[in-house]
Amino acid sequence: MSQKLVCNCNGTMPLDAKALGLTMHTSLCRQEIGSVIKAFDGNDSLIIACTQERALFGELAEQSEKPLVAPLRFVNIREVAGWTQEAKASMPKIAALLALAEMPQAEPVPVVNYESQGRLLIVGPGNQALPWAEKLSDSLDVSVLCTEPSALPIARNFPIYTGTVSKLDGYLGHFTVDWDLQNPIDPEMCTRCGACVEVCPEGAIDDAFQIDLNKCKSHRDCITACAGIGAINFDRVERQRSSEFDLIMDLRADPQMRMSQTPQGYFAPGKDPLEQALVANQLLGLVGEFEKPKYFAYTEKICAHGRNGKVGCSVCIDVCSTGAISSLFKNGQGTVEVNPNLCMGCGACSTVCPSGAMRYNYPSVSHQGKEIKALANVFAAESVKAKQSSAPILLLHTLKAGTQLLNSLGRSAHLRPKQFEGLPSFVLPYGIEHIASTGLDLWLGALSYGFSEVTLLLTGDEDPAYRAALETQSALGNAILAAYGFDARLSLIQLDSADDLPPISTAMGKLRQRGALSALCSPANFGLGNQKRETIEAVLEHLQKQAKTPLPVGGVALPKSSFLGGLNINQDACTLCMSCVGSCPEGALLDSLDEPKLSFIEKQCVQCGICVKTCPEQALALAPRLQTVEERKQKVEINETKPFHCISCGKVFGTAKMVDLMLIKLGAHGAFAGAALDRLKMCSDCRVVDMVKTEI
Repeated sequence: MSQKLVCNCNGTMPLDAKALGLTMHTSLCRQEIGSVIKAFDGNDSLIIACTQERALFGELAEQSEKPLVAPLRFVNIREVAGWTQEAKASMPKIAALLALAEMPQAEPVPVVNYESQGRLLIVGPGNQALPWAEKLSDSLDVSVLCTEPSALPIARNFPIYTGTVSKLDGYLGHFTVDWDLQNPIDPEMCTRCGACVEVCPEGAIDDAFQIDLNKCKSHRDCITACAGIGAINFDRVERQRSSEFDLIMDLRADPQMRMSQTPQGYFAPGKDPLEQALVANQLLGLVGEFEKPKYFAYTEKICAHGRNGKVGCSVCIDVCSTGAISSLFKNGQGTVEVNPNLCMGCGACSTVCPSGAMRYNYPSVSHQGKEIKALANVFAAESVKAKQSSAPILLLHTLKAGTQLLNSLGRSAHLRPKQFEGLPSFVLPYGIEHIASTGLDLWLGALSYGFSEVTLLLTGDEDPAYRAALETQSALGNAILAAYGFDARLSLIQLDSADDLPPISTAMGKLRQRGALSALCSPANFGLGNQKRETIEAVLEHLQKQAKTPLPVGGVALPKSSFLGGLNINQDACTLCMSCVGSCPEGALLDSLDEPKLSFIEKQCVQCGICVKTCPEQALALAPRLQTVEERKQKVEINETKPFHCISCGKVFGTAKMVDLMLIKLGAHGAFAGAALDRLKMCSDCRVVDMVKTEI
């Protein structure tokens, strides 16, 4: 057990000490600071219900003579509960948040390493890039690529290049930059002696030591003047230049990397001097060895990206905004490859992955499931004690941006209650690393645990692809709920920016006026697992048992985006060649060793479509739908035919339908004219024997 220190912040929160079962403090960070110091000497881990004074309490802990049993943990109950219009009714929420803070920490994940020696390339107009190079060259190994010429400094304290960037990729400690040297003067060779400037009759060369080709009349006096140096060449063939750097400061108006989440070590501050100064300060701290979490885990064997040279599912590649995921085919087998150094941890790949091959790991769904289950259970138990009947809403948000937004909302609701609405007493915030990392397994799992709704708070800094993915997945989730007769319980609050308080305030006000909904179903006992499909199956089974309307025979149609569904087959067109069986990455399609039968297990199908693309007869079509758990588990025969026996030796070598198709397609061919047509009815061995006999 942990010792919990709770403060009502100078009486500004109407907290019920008896309901919480805790001693209530009034000025824990000031007059009652002795209570904190005394708690440091205890034998329990310590949770302090205050995030504002985290720094103060942390400093006191460092000064404590006795080492703490465990690191200090902090939880915010003030802005999300105690300073809201429903503070008096928020004791179940506060108890749930305190219980969440007491949960065990997630297991550590592997790390990704970076090493930077401080090799910085500043790209952009010379009049901006060169002054920053002068400032930073004392601390970093600076190079400059001037995309627009400018007067060059007299001293050659750092390399200066000119040209146009043709390629820029990489990450902290490993950037590769290619550029085209377009001007006749190569600044790498130029000594800036000025001889070319003096002899140029058109004045086409100035102190930027680049030739203005609009003024140049091709007298070539400059070449003669530079003969001893050889920096000027109007007929240069090799214009391509390339080099490697650890850091990039891109000052161009149209930067090279325009994704929402740029790689570590790449900065594009634009023309704003303040933004440039902030970036320069960050660059100074990026020398040495660094690490970050490896956010994902990938299981190749269940990936449905490609088989037999056909691309099936590519949703993770499509949604990734950093270019960290790429397609990889080897011997016809398709997988994806993730560059962990480029991965920025958004987790959208795991959200859209139909098979669970791509899994978010920071933290895992199983860990989040335990925390969410604890939130729901504690809230429900405390609500009974408080004689409240509301079921909570789970408000998911990105940890950093969402926390700042909710803190600002709570403070505004406290200071200006007539203008801003705080979180209702039944809305439980839950921060995750990135809002795009959460998907249907967690959302539907939360509803199974007793939450009435799951709402995603988007703060405006998400890539458009992430927003689209979350909209698509939430629509799919609501369609699944509708199939069971439930109302839509998944929703998104989409803001333009994290500073935009009125929309989130309005949304919370509407929720408070509407009131809490009842729980979707009775709470489930199972835990959420790291295998996405298994978790989804467990949730569907739980929802099916408590469905308001039973699923009809044949199931209910789902949106095209669904990873749940079956197959429609044109039995007349299908020849049972079994190419679909060999292409299925999940083992949903099966053949028979004894007779020509094609079977299907819907539970295994992820709707990747590889079988549809592989079928030579175009006999298959995806059927996104939701059937009962029992139907989805069954092995169903979707086509069968009679075997065909060789007319010479009697051996089975195909199906009757396949041979009939061969006779139709190849019967007109000269090689099978007349009596030779019977060769199509023979196995391969007997066919060869017959051809040899005929020739003799």
